[in-house]
Amino acid sequence: MRRIAVGVAAVVLIVAIVFVVTDLSRSSGRHTNASATTSIPRTHGHKADAIPKSSTTTTKPANPVTIAAVGDTELGNTPNLPPDPSTYLQPVQSALSAPIAFGNLEGTLTDQSASKCAAGSTNCYAFRTPSSDAQVLHQAGFTVLNSANNHSHDYGSSGLADTTAAIQGAGMTQTGLPGQIGVVTDGETKVAFVAFAPYSNVNNLLDFTTAKQLIQQARTEANVVVVYMHAGAEGTSADHVTGQEETYVGEDRGNPKAFAHAAIDDGADLVIASGPHVLRGMEFYNGHLIAYSLGNFASYYDFATTGVLDLSGILKVTLRSDGTFLSGQFISLLLDGVGRPSVDSSGAAAQFVNQLSSADFGSVAATISSSGQIEPGPSST
Repeated sequence: MRRIAVGVAAVVLIVAIVFVVTDLSRSSGRHTNASATTSIPRTHGHKADAIPKSSTTTTKPANPVTIAAVGDTELGNTPNLPPDPSTYLQPVQSALSAPIAFGNLEGTLTDQSASKCAAGSTNCYAFRTPSSDAQVLHQAGFTVLNSANNHSHDYGSSGLADTTAAIQGAGMTQTGLPGQIGVVTDGETKVAFVAFAPYSNVNNLLDFTTAKQLIQQARTEANVVVVYMHAGAEGTSADHVTGQEETYVGEDRGNPKAFAHAAIDDGADLVIASGPHVLRGMEFYNGHLIAYSLGNFASYYDFATTGVLDLSGILKVTLRSDGTFLSGQFISLLLDGVGRPSVDSSGAAAQFVNQLSSADFGSVAATISSSGQIEPGPSST
């Protein structure tokens, strides 16, 4: 009987061990499968995969992003500066408010004195304001500033280094220098800014091959990619998008339409621009908005403000986390005699942009409603 009892106890012990081992194995299997099936969001169409999230079962979904954008921005030119730069943009600060706000810095933030212009020159322009203006711009709402333009090197490499240090020191992100991609975050969504101008000392929009590589690189670093281009001829006669190569004072300023379309084909979700110093029209290409020039946003006696040169605007665009267009708004601005912007309730700038968009793009033109909302044209997809 004692032998039988011992034998039964041994069998019971073996069964218990097998049960425990099997249960542990199953538990381990459930944990492994849960991690392996965590989804990694993909972007739309031809775009590369978005940045992989950490492998957890509680990954937060990326959120839509809202971006405000303006054109050429310069708070004067040393020594001709506003009496109180900190209040200069107050009339539009509320309208500019957005999680991400972009502007083209049309000049330098430096105290360097040796410029690119020869002494006594009457047709060369070099712009600079104190580095402290970076804090002024940041306090006004800017989070990203562009240096891909024809004035970023006005005071040589030293002036450029001062500008970069001022932008970064004020807590903003810079984009536009060779190989430079500016990445910012709104909630869970990363947004990459890649900026171009027709010059070899910045990201060169005349080099389509390198531009494609840079835009595709940006897609690996962020969920959403915004491309800026400083392109096209200048002045009141340069308000139309011709679809051809454009020149100004003997310089090749690129083909803005060809470059913008290529940028979207290469992976951009939104294309914004300035450079002509006047507003241009907007279109939708393959479902993505292109704003061909946002004109001048702010200056202090730097640029003329006569005729249509006093019209400006703030573009606000909300994109889904995969970069697709969700909504847009255009806020009309009016520049006074000293280049200070204010919100224009008459909507004159929006009306002007609508005229240009309809003339240049027909059924794919973007339309700004009386309330400022941006609507795709009937043939926009």
